[in-house]
Amino acid sequence: MRNAGVWVGLVLLLFSGTMFFSSLSLEYRGSIGPGPGLFPLWLSGLLILLSVLYIIESFIKKEVEVSDILPKGKALRRVLLFVGSFLFFLLIVPFTGFCVAGIAMLSLMFMQAYKWYVGMAISTVVTLVFFVVFAVLLKIPLPVNSFGW
Repeated sequence: MRNAGVWVGLVLLLFSGTMFFSSLSLEYRGSIGPGPGLFPLWLSGLLILLSVLYIIESFIKKEVEVSDILPKGKALRRVLLFVGSFLFFLLIVPFTGFCVAGIAMLSLMFMQAYKWYVGMAISTVVTLVFFVVFAVLLKIPLPVNSFGW
């Protein structure tokens, strides 16, 4: 069972089935019309149908192996660097706050493409812009350190 299409279809089927059964707990009809369960129920039901059709199509058409679509070499290192830096961000953000963790994560990602000081400058500007937009303008609470950033 090395057919990548079948595995993707099974993951989509599992996801859509979970969403379908979760949407059953929501109210289908509200007092003035459709309730909060209408859209997720129909959307996840459609996704179940499409994922089953995709699994069937993957069996019928030419088989694509999982090893053919996975990145290799430099691309694999970049994917692993992205995942690792994101996990690093998740681990340190409760302690350091959004700004410090964001700068650290983006700096790790930009080290591959830019000189260290250019990557640090870009990551600082991007993180501060996101902080101003979300925390200051939109008033969305972000994790902060003892200095408030």
